[in-house]
Amino acid sequence: MALLDPTSLELSPRRVAPVRHLARRARHTPLAQAGLVTGFWMAGEALVRAGGIPLPGGIVALVAVLALLASGRLSALTVRRGAHWLLADMLLFFVPAVLAVLEHPELLGLLGLKILFVILASTTAVMVVTALTVDLCSRWRARHVDAIR
Repeated sequence: MALLDPTSLELSPRRVAPVRHLARRARHTPLAQAGLVTGFWMAGEALVRAGGIPLPGGIVALVAVLALLASGRLSALTVRRGAHWLLADMLLFFVPAVLAVLEHPELLGLLGLKILFVILASTTAVMVVTALTVDLCSRWRARHVDAIR
């Protein structure tokens, strides 16, 4: 039995099934999903650099992912495990910052307190805005789900 049908040059179902199985397995591994998230980020960076867009590439990638999620072209399950894996290991991203503080003792004085205040204030602002946005979206979704029923 040939792997290719000579009349239509399409892959036989016997040959395509393992490819679909591998794609499905890769979609469910955290490493592949983290790679997909990283791929979106890199694509956003490339788009920003090529187009001269005055936004960070991560923001452009986030908008692209949100658009794909909203349109249904990307399932949240496709990136959920990878995103959780990246968020769980986020503490590792701060190791270089801690080493920089140890190399600059002036950050342990008044300058360090000022910087700490700015960091705490901005973190609080981000958390408050995120909470309000989630609450707003939750209420909007509840209204629209009730309207559909």
